[in-house]
Amino acid sequence: MLVKQSTGNKRIIIAIDGPAASGKSTTARKVAEQLGYTYIDTGAMFRSVTLKALERGMIDTVRMSPETIVPLLQDLTVTFSDERVILDGRDVTSAIRENRVSREVSFISSLGPVRDRLREMQQEMGRSRGVVMDGRDIGTVVFPDAELKIFLIADARERAKRRYAELAAKGASGSELPDVAILEQEIVERDRADARRTLAPLKKHPDAVEIDTSALSIEEQVDMVHDLALAILRSER
Repeated sequence: MLVKQSTGNKRIIIAIDGPAASGKSTTARKVAEQLGYTYIDTGAMFRSVTLKALERGMIDTVRMSPETIVPLLQDLTVTFSDERVILDGRDVTSAIRENRVSREVSFISSLGPVRDRLREMQQEMGRSRGVVMDGRDIGTVVFPDAELKIFLIADARERAKRRYAELAAKGASGSELPDVAILEQEIVERDRADARRTLAPLKKHPDAVEIDTSALSIEEQVDMVHDLALAILRSER
């Protein structure tokens, strides 16, 4: 693991995009730690909205009438504290990773009011720079002026295995864990939905550096992004 290095007073925005389970969140969190930056998990923000909609039994209603999501967003707060995700004042770190949330988050994140509200929150969080954000459209929509844009990809089967391991690590019992093949199918379907949606579809910014993480360890992909960030910081001193 690399030790955090001094980069002077220059602070940049690092945007890490890519499909589900490509390693975005873990990579972004560790790179932020090494640089002394703030990590913002935008995927967790969309998952938080999805969880809130699920808990209020709104999914079917919103599917028929997307505008009904607007009142849910009016008092929405999502913050991060010591790697915990806080939704409207309560810790939802584990709840937002449940598979029921994973199945609906692509739909919820495709809604204009949701994207508009969260984009405002994300841009405010990154206004002072010195942040690492990961998501689907950070480099293309939220911060197209980010100094470093990364696009992570990985084989769907490998991503399904990672998702299975993540769910198992969260404490799901064997009877609750979906089959890896089912997870792979859900990931492929989510990739398709994310790429085809009208608003902010999943795509690589022309300036983004693409990294295939299929055969990389977390340490290797973190080191690659960290080195790219240091190269930019040193060149702009």
